[in-house]
Amino acid sequence: MEYRTLGKSGLIVPVLSYGTGTFGGGSEFFKKWGASNVEEASRLIDICMDAGVNFFDTADVYSKGMSEEILGQALKGRRDQAIISTKATFAMGDGPNDCGSSRGYIIKACEASLKRLGTDYIDVYFMHGFDGVTPVEETMYTLDGLVRSGKVRYIGCSNFSGWQTMKSLAIADAHGRSRYIAYQGYYSLIGRDYEWELMPLGLDQGVGLMVWSPLGWGRLTGKIKRDAPLPEGRIKSGGAEGGPRIEDEYLYKVVDVLMEIAGETNKTVSQVALNWLLQRPTVSNIVVGARNEAQLKENLGAVGWNLTKEQVARLDAASTVYPVYPYWHQLGSEDINPKPVKWVA
Repeated sequence: MEYRTLGKSGLIVPVLSYGTGTFGGGSEFFKKWGASNVEEASRLIDICMDAGVNFFDTADVYSKGMSEEILGQALKGRRDQAIISTKATFAMGDGPNDCGSSRGYIIKACEASLKRLGTDYIDVYFMHGFDGVTPVEETMYTLDGLVRSGKVRYIGCSNFSGWQTMKSLAIADAHGRSRYIAYQGYYSLIGRDYEWELMPLGLDQGVGLMVWSPLGWGRLTGKIKRDAPLPEGRIKSGGAEGGPRIEDEYLYKVVDVLMEIAGETNKTVSQVALNWLLQRPTVSNIVVGARNEAQLKENLGAVGWNLTKEQVARLDAASTVYPVYPYWHQLGSEDINPKPVKWVA
């Protein structure tokens, strides 16, 4: 297993972590992701540990706490061997103060997550989304207090825009508070918006990326192909609900090249897609999910080798899209405003 620091911090993590959104299946939405019980979760975690993947990602809203509970039970007796990240922000109740990033709610949510996980500390605690109602100062002060108390080791943010992330970092720096070391965001060969604003921010500010949904909401597994019927599975059952819209022709254009390179490397389509991400700037970790042992073992095969520069370039060319404003305007000033990756073929 390959290891990297998580952003500009001293926390060393494997390049792959295991996402436990498939644990529990506590609602119709999450059943489409998976419904692993404690026994199956323990077996999957055993496979991860054996492969050097000791980083496990969850969130309080995953099956309304069931994912955290199952993860905690599956790690019983070996908590000290694991790195756990979880998240809070979204509603866990019906009251007006049962969501957000206020002082009261963050403390309440953190205590509840600690109890469900069966631990007295969280390694990386993410704000799952931006709260535009609560002052950013209140959020950052509260998170800093959790770090100082030892209940949280590091903090991160997820699904923030660039300005929201930068404002949070600036306030933390100005007042000597703990700052976000990681950004957990969507990034894939068919979802490269992260590169426009958040990647340059991550490079400038030392914020590492934890990638969620690296296979484009299950579209880059090799099962969806040009001129082939949609196979049984997550996408057909509605498991792409809430994800980005993808034009069919764009998807097939990327998949065509993925399949070519999979044949050249003797790897699977999903392994090629994950390996491409591991070579992108700011990427510290990729959160991989799996409904069963076979999927997990396939995803673990994305490390220990690298695509060639020529293969990366072909994937870049197939997946590029013309950027929105002001990024297309900046293409004319690369000499004074260079970007970490090429945007257009």
